[in-house]
Amino acid sequence: MTKIFLISVIIYFIYVFLRSIDSMQMLQQNKYNRKKTYLKWLKKNPAKAFKNYSIFFIILAIFIFYDNIILLILVFNVLYLILTVNLILERKKSQNKLPLKYTSRVKRLTFTNILTHLIPIIIMSIFVNETNLPYFYLILGLIAYLNNLYILLALLINTPVESFVGYYFKRKAINKIKGMKNLKVIGITGSYGKTSSKNILNDILNIKYNVVPTPKNFNTPFGLMITINNYLDKFADVFIAEMGACQSGDIKELCDLVHPKYAIITKIGVAHLATFGSRENIQKTKFELIESLPSDGIGILNGDDEWQRSYKIKNNCKIKWIGIDSENVDVRAKNITLSPKGTTFDCYFKGDETPYKFETKLLGYANVYNILASIALGREFGMTIEQLKAGVSKVKAVEHRLELKRNGDITIIDDAYNSNPTGAKMALDVLKLMPGKHIVVTPGMIELGDAEYEKNKEFGNQIALSKADEVILVGAEKTKPIYEGLKEKNFDESKIHIINDVLKAFPLIQTLKENETYVLLENDLPDIFNEKE
Repeated sequence: MTKIFLISVIIYFIYVFLRSIDSMQMLQQNKYNRKKTYLKWLKKNPAKAFKNYSIFFIILAIFIFYDNIILLILVFNVLYLILTVNLILERKKSQNKLPLKYTSRVKRLTFTNILTHLIPIIIMSIFVNETNLPYFYLILGLIAYLNNLYILLALLINTPVESFVGYYFKRKAINKIKGMKNLKVIGITGSYGKTSSKNILNDILNIKYNVVPTPKNFNTPFGLMITINNYLDKFADVFIAEMGACQSGDIKELCDLVHPKYAIITKIGVAHLATFGSRENIQKTKFELIESLPSDGIGILNGDDEWQRSYKIKNNCKIKWIGIDSENVDVRAKNITLSPKGTTFDCYFKGDETPYKFETKLLGYANVYNILASIALGREFGMTIEQLKAGVSKVKAVEHRLELKRNGDITIIDDAYNSNPTGAKMALDVLKLMPGKHIVVTPGMIELGDAEYEKNKEFGNQIALSKADEVILVGAEKTKPIYEGLKEKNFDESKIHIINDVLKAFPLIQTLKENETYVLLENDLPDIFNEKE
């Protein structure tokens, strides 16, 4: 009976293994349940987490009352064969934007997850007989059905190992950066614009220095550790650390790791308001960076941001202010000209009435602020005006952040990375500059807490008042406030198209385009927010 049982669960095991990959993908996107984010996702999305076809394992319950073992085994195998084929077909046509990254942690988690599935199967194989076989199948069916919860068992088992691994790499990173006495460490944070600001600063400072920035959006403790341990070497003059946060204390933790002497705060907004609880908490957390600087440190702040101007800084380090609208700043941009080819502006320094003309291929006012912050810090590093101009002119567009792309006869304004109210408004302003037909594609904005509905409705108002000719909303439920905002401003309902699968957007665009068409892609939600089941 043992051999029959083990053979009969082969297809079942393939199925739960494939399901576990999907569960790990969601777990990874939810930061391995850090601050219980994965559990919150399960609670908020029960249909995605638990509404799956494996619930049909209850069919097996019928066979508890029938003495036909052969039929029971046949039904079990046919059921999980159908479920496996269906899962494979769904995975082939899935719209996953962030596939599972097979990091060392995921590999360890996969190994433990396999063991947590194999152990009950082995135990059952020892005690299986014709009487308890139906019950064993039911237990296995329940494990398969609750796969999104069961993965947490492997996560729990691995916790001591991950803690040890984390401690080892943390000490290694701390010791390495302590040994680099002449290294200039810069921290960059803000509600949005961190990655753009980091890349702009990197391109400008590279004119004079050997700069190592955190790659992509490596803005967590592990991201900084990986950068320090794997990318930072003895030839580096400057280390730029992007710092992300979703609750109070996160920035302080990162500062204690890298000890920055220089800092830039981009913009303080409502991103991650759901986890911070209030905008005041966001403000205080961002300023953890400034308040972690040494007394001879330098902080670059935005004078046009009321949340930066109003904060009482608990540090006596040097502060340099940048701005566009504010007059009382150290570095200011005036006479800004935006065009499809880029942006030009005159830069003024406090105490110097000379206008210095800067040109960049980047689009939007948000990037002007980011460039100003880099210019201000570059001056503190001793860079000349000519070096700064050369750096600004060479700045490359950041992927998915107001990035212009050509797709056949369509020009795409790719602003798909983590949209926010201020950035979305600026993206619409950029769209207005473009000739031809305008199409907006968006799933709306997330993680704005109680303000999410109003901010998305306001975005709908802004789209209606812009030069948008067609609007494609991705996700019927999530985009309801945008839809209402569009209607409130009398936008033509026949020009509003609602889809639940982002993959359907581009075929739809092909039917809507004209000779010259610009498409704004505003935000691209992670898979955890997909409405498609």
